[in-house]
Amino acid sequence: MTDVDRLRHLQLALRVVGVIAIFGIYPLTILWPSGWAWSTGRSEYLEMIIAIYATLGVFLIIAARHPTQHMGLVSFAIWSSIVHGAVMAIQSVVNPMHVHHLYGDVLALFAIAAVLAFLSPEAFRFPFRRHAA
Repeated sequence: MTDVDRLRHLQLALRVVGVIAIFGIYPLTILWPSGWAWSTGRSEYLEMIIAIYATLGVFLIIAARHPTQHMGLVSFAIWSSIVHGAVMAIQSVVNPMHVHHLYGDVLALFAIAAVLAFLSPEAFRFPFRRHAA
């Protein structure tokens, strides 16, 4: 894949992830609660996490215009997805009541991280990149 193709695909991926973050998470908690909602009934935690992801989605869509100017945000999207997914994976294994999350939101976060890291290896390495003195 050429750098131009990779950038074009990254722009598309950022837009798709952004739209899903804004409009997709809440419906998924309704349609498949065992894979996306960690409690039943109204949850202040769920409302807060949806608000955070919706905000991230808006900024990912903005970053899609010029991803190379927003490597910090792309890096955050990759690494926060890995860390959040890992924490939820451990919680899902430790508490069998939440095992369905391994096939829902945990898998989705790891897939998002993998796609963005593949399309933007610079953002994947960003926090660990050595800077010249």
